[in-house]
Order: sequence, then C-alpha cells, then structure tokens
Amino acid sequence: METVSVNQFRSKMKNFVEQAASAHLPLKVTRRSGGDFIVISAEDWERNQETLYILQNSSLMKQIFESARTHVERSGYTPTDGEINEILGV
Repeated sequence: METVSVNQFRSKMKNFVEQAASAHLPLKVTRRSGGDFIVISAEDWERNQETLYILQNSSLMKQIFESARTHVERSGYTPTDGEINEILGV
C-alpha cells in the first residue's frame, strides 16, 4: 500500500482518489499529529464489509466449511441435468 503525507494527498487529491477508485489501490495518508487514514473505493469498502460480516457469522462459516468438505469428498448434492440446464438458461 502506498503511503503519502496529508500535504501530498491534498495537492494531488483528484489523482489519488481516481487511483483508489479505478485501480482499487488503497492509499494510506499520514498526518504529523497521528490519526492516519486510508482512502479506498466504495466498492472495495462494501466488499470488505461483506467479508467481515461472513467471517463474523458462525452459522455462515459452518455452511461454507461443510460445503467445502462435501466438495472435496464429492459427497455433496449433485444437480440433475434438467436443473443444470435451468441454472444455465439452456
């Protein structure tokens, strides 16, 4: 992650914001008094919030673990050809 001072950020704010939004590259902005902050795109923020929600939800984590286990063991649910065609819109 790139780090810039608040003065650098202020002078090139448009470029830094565009970089965070379009290239999905977070930017750490430091201040002499502390209280540094991070600039990220709204899309990245939302994705991170969704990930945190899932990681903190033990029921969802159990479902994911169980799904991964049955996938590896090839013991999970197998859809019929008709169901696959319906899912794929065939």
